[in-house]
Amino acid sequence: MPILRYLPMLLGVLLIPGLLGSGLAQTPAQTPPAQTPTPAPSVKCGPDHVIIYKRAVALLDKAEKKLTARYTAEAKAMAKEAKNLFAIIQKECGQEQRERLLTDKEAQQEAINKRLATDEQTQAERLEKSAEEKFKKAQQLEANQPELGRKLWRESKEEAEQAHKRHIKAMIYALRNQQMIFQWLGK
Repeated sequence: MPILRYLPMLLGVLLIPGLLGSGLAQTPAQTPPAQTPTPAPSVKCGPDHVIIYKRAVALLDKAEKKLTARYTAEAKAMAKEAKNLFAIIQKECGQEQRERLLTDKEAQQEAINKRLATDEQTQAERLEKSAEEKFKKAQQLEANQPELGRKLWRESKEEAEQAHKRHIKAMIYALRNQQMIFQWLGK
């Protein structure tokens, strides 16, 4: 759960290398004076990237359905796999994406998804904190008031599970932005 707390920051770190560009500049000492340096060839997105994109989208859809059906572990695994596939696409097709501007509707949807992801993350952190406090209180009350201690322990467990689900939901919202950004691959 602590790793999921930093998911938005981690997603940002994963996106930065793809946004920086893939070409490496040559130093003047490496090139002969008569020649001009040529840019490094960029990776072209091909049919294999379309397959990766479609697989990532399918996994994301399944993850959302599994999360709704309360299969949290499966949802988390599917979301992580989708995240890895989108990272591949970002790395290899990022240059083509940078050349394409988002439409107004896409930009609005991106902002909505970011806000929803942030809200889910905030709620998850709040629930984690509450669950931790209730767990500590339950431990203190266990000896003197076992009934109240068990009640607080159950509440703590429920809140921790809700926090876990919200972390996964935040990851799904963040990945929906990746889906939207690279939707041109699916067309």
